[in-house]
Amino acid sequence: MSGRPRVPKDIFELRTVAAALLVSLLLWNLPFGGLVLYPFKLLATWLHEMSHALMMMLTGVGLGGVQIYRDTSGLAFTASRGAPWQTAIVSTAGYMGTALWGAVLLVVTRTPRAARRALLLLAVLMAWTAAMVVVDVGDDSFGMWAVIGMAIAMAVVAVVVPGRWRVALAHFVAAQSCINALLDIRVLLRPSQVINGADAAMMSDAHAMAKATFGTTQPWAVYTWAGLWLAWSLVVLFVALRFSGSRASPSAAPPGPATASLPGGSDRGGHRRSPVTAPDETGPSESAGTGES
Repeated sequence: MSGRPRVPKDIFELRTVAAALLVSLLLWNLPFGGLVLYPFKLLATWLHEMSHALMMMLTGVGLGGVQIYRDTSGLAFTASRGAPWQTAIVSTAGYMGTALWGAVLLVVTRTPRAARRALLLLAVLMAWTAAMVVVDVGDDSFGMWAVIGMAIAMAVVAVVVPGRWRVALAHFVAAQSCINALLDIRVLLRPSQVINGADAAMMSDAHAMAKATFGTTQPWAVYTWAGLWLAWSLVVLFVALRFSGSRASPSAAPPGPATASLPGGSDRGGHRRSPVTAPDETGPSESAGTGES
């Protein structure tokens, strides 16, 4: 019984990646698109701050906690003041990490099973950080509950959503992380940072990085690091897309000419693959309205 031919899984994966990027870009430019993308902006903030937090622990300055605010801005606090090289590593981790994790998620979620595993792992990590890392802002526990809510949503998608839709949603999440990493860098060029809905008298990640590496926060030094982080985000997204495309190309190739085996013969042949000026804070993640994660 003949039916509609199935799309090869590699071709389907490439289509879902392209669709996820296209839908993401469209939503960012629609009047109410920001409301739809609000949870994904919070996810990008979580990735940004957890990238800082990971480097704080690896460099030895220690992690004091992470705060995530309703306007999607955020802060990560060090437990002690670090040396310039520690400050540089922690500062650069936020923007580079967000793009990298998004690209990794694009690459590793090529099948329904892989998407389930990746989303469940992400859910577990989010739940653990909500309990152990994210701290309240005064009496406000928004950050903790927001991360828990995202963890539950990831787990539901991993377990309940059918296979190919699961892959598509995983790619949409990954695409959002990559796009947020690109869009958020623009706020580094602004003279002040907005944290929890108010102007904050603190340096951005790019200012802290410029101070740690060049010894100055002159615009040229800040713009240098903002430009390098933008280039990094573009490169990792490009590599992830090329990797997905290269896996799909064998499935898209037309079949070769038919061969025949002679009697008694063989037809075997070749076969075809951020810290800031305060001693215990990172540079802020801006709100959805301003763009930094």
